[in-house]
Amino acid sequence: MITKQTRIGTGFGAHSTADDVLAGVDLRGTTALVTGGHSGLGLETTRALARAGAHVVVPARRPATAELALHDVPGTEVRALDLADPAGVRAFCAGFLATGRPLGILVNGAGIMACPETRVGPGWEAHFAVNHLGHFALVQHLLPALTAGGARVVSVSSSGHFLSDIRWDDPHFRAGYDRWRAYAQSKTANALFAVGLDGLAADRGVRAFAVHPGSILTPLQRHVPREEWSALGWVTARGEPAEGFKTPEQGAATAVWAATSPLLDGLGGVYCQDGDVAEPAAGDDMLIGGVKPWAVDPASASRLWELSARLTGLDALR
Repeated sequence: MITKQTRIGTGFGAHSTADDVLAGVDLRGTTALVTGGHSGLGLETTRALARAGAHVVVPARRPATAELALHDVPGTEVRALDLADPAGVRAFCAGFLATGRPLGILVNGAGIMACPETRVGPGWEAHFAVNHLGHFALVQHLLPALTAGGARVVSVSSSGHFLSDIRWDDPHFRAGYDRWRAYAQSKTANALFAVGLDGLAADRGVRAFAVHPGSILTPLQRHVPREEWSALGWVTARGEPAEGFKTPEQGAATAVWAATSPLLDGLGGVYCQDGDVAEPAAGDDMLIGGVKPWAVDPASASRLWELSARLTGLDALR
């Protein structure tokens, strides 16, 4: 059953923090996994889940860097993982499954933005490969732990999806690479993955959500030159975040809410923002947000699933 893109009246909003949405939530005994969980919004997500009692596994391409970032966060565990390396994803998941632990929360938060044209694996475009295909493979391999935990899988999307549907004829930008459209396509893919996963896994106890965290300045923007920040309206003349931008604590709130809120029991496959289910986008203002129809279309979600399964050679749910 498809959940409608309609607010459910949570009482939360753009200024709510991760701790706000976790008030009264007890995650003791829950194992969570947060990709990108040692930097930016991911770090705030890890901290909030750990404060609520979860044991948080943080996969990282550079484990030593992650361990340093998390040295003062009790209840965390760092393991090596490069989402651009299919063999590495498989090895990471085998190691996790060998522990026998059920996985109650999976936040697919790692990602890259607007990077120079880069090819990974068998020539895949890097945004599509890291932001989407790596997480697609991660979920396929971890399915036994997810079903054992009755998990919620949260994919961090973005209002950046406004800029592009899936480029079905050329998803890897073999011609005419555009760094912003490559990022945008991957964020549409994150949203469609939640639709597809929820449709296939809900009857196994796994529910999936996509979230727009809001506009936040974090290390995600490392590939965007500082002079571009002003041109894009991200910062004021004094170099401060522009009006409408969130703090990292506020930016982590919706992912944490989607991963834990009892208000979402029985729901799934929806795109969320500001601690609630998002409404359909009424315009093109990314600060206002909402979700475009191509990012929540079930037919497109099925088509993307088939494409992703073909590219990765994985399809544990069909």
